[in-house]
Amino acid sequence: MGTMKEYIDEAERALLHTYNRFQIVLDHGDGVHLYDMDGKEYLDFCAGIAVFALGYNNQRYNDALKAQIDKLIHTSNYYYNVPAIEAAKKLKEVSGMDRVFFTNSGAESIEGAIKAARKYAYLKDGTTDHEIIAMEHSFHGRTMGALSVTGNPKYREAFEPMIGNIRFAKMNDFESVLSQVTDKTCAILFETVQGEGGIYPAKEEFMKKIKALCEDKDILLILDEIQCGMGRCGSMYAWQKYGVKPDIMTTAKALGCGVPVGAFLMTEKVAQHSLTSGDHGTTYGGNPLAAAAINVVLDLFGENHIIDNVQKTGAYLEEKLNELADKYDVIETRRGIGMMQGLVFKVPVGPVINKALEKGLILINAGTDIIRFVPPLVITKEDVDQMIAILTQSIDEVLS
Repeated sequence: MGTMKEYIDEAERALLHTYNRFQIVLDHGDGVHLYDMDGKEYLDFCAGIAVFALGYNNQRYNDALKAQIDKLIHTSNYYYNVPAIEAAKKLKEVSGMDRVFFTNSGAESIEGAIKAARKYAYLKDGTTDHEIIAMEHSFHGRTMGALSVTGNPKYREAFEPMIGNIRFAKMNDFESVLSQVTDKTCAILFETVQGEGGIYPAKEEFMKKIKALCEDKDILLILDEIQCGMGRCGSMYAWQKYGVKPDIMTTAKALGCGVPVGAFLMTEKVAQHSLTSGDHGTTYGGNPLAAAAINVVLDLFGENHIIDNVQKTGAYLEEKLNELADKYDVIETRRGIGMMQGLVFKVPVGPVINKALEKGLILINAGTDIIRFVPPLVITKEDVDQMIAILTQSIDEVLS
C-alpha cells in the first residue's frame, strides 16, 4: 500500500461498511486546516463533528498528552488518579454541576444519564415501570439506550425492541410534552440545541416551562450537551445561556478535543438518590490519559479566551450565512447559535458538500437538506470569509 486510492481500497475490504466515507485519506492537521495523503490542504468547518475545538496540532495539548503517556495511561477505577480528580474539579467549576462520572463517549454518557434517572425514580417508589419523555427528531447516539431515546424511527426500526417506556414529544412545544406526562414520568430528555435533527435551538420559554414542570412533579431534566456544549454556542454549556440548570447533563466531543472521553454530571440531590456502588461502571472512563486531555482543554479554553472568540466570530459567521441565505433562493433559512449553524436548502446538499471538498473545504450535513457548520472554535473572520467564498463558488457551480 502507498497511494491514497490503495488505502481506500484496503479500508473497503477490511472495515465494516457503516459509513459512506468521502474519498480522501486525511493524514495530518495544523490549526484549522487538514491535509490528505497527497498534501492537499482543506479548510475544516467540521472539526471532526464538533470535536476539535482548539484546532489541530496545538502544542500545549500535544505536550500534555505526551507527558501523561510517559507517566501513566490506565489504572482502572479501583484506584484514584490525579488527572481524573483535577478534571472533575475543573468540570464542576465550568458546568455548575456537583458530581461527575467519566465515560468514553457521548452515547455512553446518555446511557449513564438514563440509568441515573431510572434509579432515582426506583428509589422513590420501588417500581420499575417509569417513563422518559424524549423529543422527535432528536439524536442521542447509537447504543441501545441512546437509540431508544433518539426521535427518528428510521434509526430505531431494525433494532427493535428498544428499552421501552419512552415517549416522544415535539421540541419547543410545551403542550406536546405536557400531553405525554403521566405519574410514571421520571425524566424529560433533550438536546439544548438539536444537532443531527437539523440544528434546532431550544426556545427560552420552552426551557423555562419544562424546568418548572420538572420541579413541580419531581421529574428529572436531562440536557444533552454533547454537541452544543463546550463553548460552541457562546457559553461553556448551552443551557447556561437560558439560565435553566438541568438535574443531569451529558458532555463529550470537545471535552477531550480528540481523545475519546465523555461525562455525565448531576446535582448533589440526584447523586445522593440514584447511582451507588455497583450500579454503574467503566473500564476506561476517567483514565489518566483521557483526564489529562480534559485538564489541558479546560485550561486552554480559559487562557485562549475561546468563548469570547465564539461570541465574536460566531456572530460574524451568522451574519455571513444570513447574507448567503438572502442571496440564494435555493437556501430556505439559517438556524443555529454561535458556532453551531445550519443552512437549510430546498434541495439535497450532498452535491454542494462534495464540490466544496474538491475545492478544499470540509463541510458536513445534518439530514439531506442542511449544511452543518461546526468548525474549530479558534476560527477567525478571515477563515469565515474563505469558507464563504468557496461555498459560494460551489453553490454556483452545482446550480449552474
